[in-house]
Amino acid sequence: MSDTHKTLLRGAKVLGGRPRDVLIEGERIAAVGTGLDAEGATVIDATGQILLPGLVDLHTHLREPGREDSETVLTGTRAAAIGGFTAVHAMANTFPVADTAGVVEQVWRLGKESGYCDVQPIGAVTVGLEGKKLAELGAMHDSAAGVRVFSDDGKCVDDAVIMRRALEYVKAFDGVIAQHAQEPRLTEGAQMNEGVVSAELGLGGWPAVAEESIIARDVLLAAHVGSRVHICHLSTAGSVEIVRWAKSKGWNVTAEVTPHHLLLTDELVRSYDPVYKVNPPLRTEADVMALREALADGTIDCVATDHAPHPHEDKDCEWGAAAMGMVGLETALSVVQHTMVDTGLLDWTGVADRMSARPSAIGRLTGHGRPIAAGEPANLTLLDSAYRGVVNPAGFASRSRNTPYEGRELPGRVTYTFLRGRATVVDGKLA
Repeated sequence: MSDTHKTLLRGAKVLGGRPRDVLIEGERIAAVGTGLDAEGATVIDATGQILLPGLVDLHTHLREPGREDSETVLTGTRAAAIGGFTAVHAMANTFPVADTAGVVEQVWRLGKESGYCDVQPIGAVTVGLEGKKLAELGAMHDSAAGVRVFSDDGKCVDDAVIMRRALEYVKAFDGVIAQHAQEPRLTEGAQMNEGVVSAELGLGGWPAVAEESIIARDVLLAAHVGSRVHICHLSTAGSVEIVRWAKSKGWNVTAEVTPHHLLLTDELVRSYDPVYKVNPPLRTEADVMALREALADGTIDCVATDHAPHPHEDKDCEWGAAAMGMVGLETALSVVQHTMVDTGLLDWTGVADRMSARPSAIGRLTGHGRPIAAGEPANLTLLDSAYRGVVNPAGFASRSRNTPYEGRELPGRVTYTFLRGRATVVDGKLA
């Protein structure tokens, strides 16, 4: 006897292709075809809408434990579901830092309890993110959380010996070191991208070479020890060239780009609005175009949000005192549609690859980033790509409102998100 819940998506354009019916039974996709039987099923008219595998974010700041005033695992995963995500990787720069099995297990369990999306904790590379000695990488991997990705994100692992040791250590369990590439000495006091605009505004500059020099070093280290390195929030045209070169050598190097680096430029800093203050900083129009091309040709593997929530007092202040970071989960797919799909650089199959399949593969997540086919887990996102709307952060599920897109019209709206067959979002609202 089975009381498995059934849902029938009628007429969805699977990966933007021909209309199909998709039948979900329990936690899995039961059938994909036309004219499917709907007896006992909840029927959803998906005519004209795009069906994608559930999105996966390799780079999310959920702030819990320690900064629950800006986000919690619950509010962050709700924001993720609204954005079409079924899994997120939670960064380690919490209070306390996620540098032990105990803390990563706490975050993992909070994700299980939230139920809005899977939460895969990322472990710190070094104790306390201090860059001095390796954290308990093996213990975090062996914990219930099964950590595979390690990052000191927010800070760079700038000591080459520590970075080499970390890369060697994670080889034992096919882990990956995700590097925040920022040479600290070259960015002391930096407030924005170093260039024409910083010179005119008199703000301390964050030069492209501070990112590129670390990436160059780390791809060489990864090749030397035969390990996996992942470049977080790559932001410059020069960084693209280094990653492209490393990949041409067959080295195990992957990279991500954020939605905001695909759209926004340092010209916005002229407003002195701290909502545009982010690390790495907004770069030039030439960088933006290079990043789009690199995402299109696969040099950049995936889009990752770097969702960085802050309470209003940390952003509603003068530029110099403001925290760096932007929220991004609820607008990511819209920005990618605007910058990549509507411009003809990527089709929806490409979006599924860059926002689901590849981030799942890099993070070694099972059950996500899978094809939309019978027998596969029903982790799915339904998108009304014809929708146009103005971004209003007052309606966000995130606890924070620091979006750079407020008042901007963006395309696309997630109408349904399914996590293992259960709707977490129904008609654009939390289930």
